[in-house]
Amino acid sequence: MSITVIGSANADLVIEVDRRPSGGETLLGSDLVITPGGKGANQAVAAGLIGGDVAFVGCVGADGNGALLRESLEASGVDTSPVDDVDVPTGCALITITPDGENSIVVSPGANRRVTPEYLDEHADAWTHADLVVLQHEIPLESVRHVAARCRDEGVRFLLNAAPAADVPDDVLAVCDPLVVNEYEAALVAGVTEGSAEPLELARQLLGRGARSVVVTLGSQGSLAVDASGEVTTQEAERVTAVDTTGAGDAFVGAMAVALASGKGFGDALALGTRVAARAVQKRGAQASYPTLADVEAAR
Repeated sequence: MSITVIGSANADLVIEVDRRPSGGETLLGSDLVITPGGKGANQAVAAGLIGGDVAFVGCVGADGNGALLRESLEASGVDTSPVDDVDVPTGCALITITPDGENSIVVSPGANRRVTPEYLDEHADAWTHADLVVLQHEIPLESVRHVAARCRDEGVRFLLNAAPAADVPDDVLAVCDPLVVNEYEAALVAGVTEGSAEPLELARQLLGRGARSVVVTLGSQGSLAVDASGEVTTQEAERVTAVDTTGAGDAFVGAMAVALASGKGFGDALALGTRVAARAVQKRGAQASYPTLADVEAAR
């Protein structure tokens, strides 16, 4: 069952720091490490490594960072034939990591801004025939809306990971099966104050707004899903020591996509996503930390 991930590809510029700096403060950190990242590329790599039939649709610059991303995708078994080299630099993410494994990230979109409706139409064969299309919010909103509309018309299942946090238009929300959000993103899309509603209530509110199904990730508390019938599925997180949480949510989404594209339900999808994310947070980096299916099976 085929998956097409449409989204961002970034070079992650990572520095470890003892603590987050205050405004106007300069801190010394570790040596700079450059690794492949970007929410879209991360999700594609995570899905490819555990055996998904995956294509990636996105743009990179004709530079060293673009070559780094292509190499990582292809080494993970991802089809990169739809990826275009464009005349602006590859997107970059500036990441600081504290000793507890938490990160702060600032993204410079770069080539990701070229993932336009026109570009997507040029590569329509790569996604309009997929069993599942996966998107995020690191490409232009007009492109997200364009893909959602085509998926609706073509009968293609559409998964939107609404991150970074931003509102989701009603026409897009109506196609999401599922909408994947954390608690903050769920509250934003539902139009309520963070903390004013429990995660399950947020998920039900998002169904009320039109989503076909909703997955809410809860960090160390696990995750939950609610389908169109109102059936609730919950999944506990695995108890592991986190070294670096960068890209853990993308690992979860990529793995979950493989299960859903294979026709499995949310119980299997959340369980697989949780196992893959748990392996990922125990290593440094985003894509570099993602496990193979053999790694996941060996850890059970």
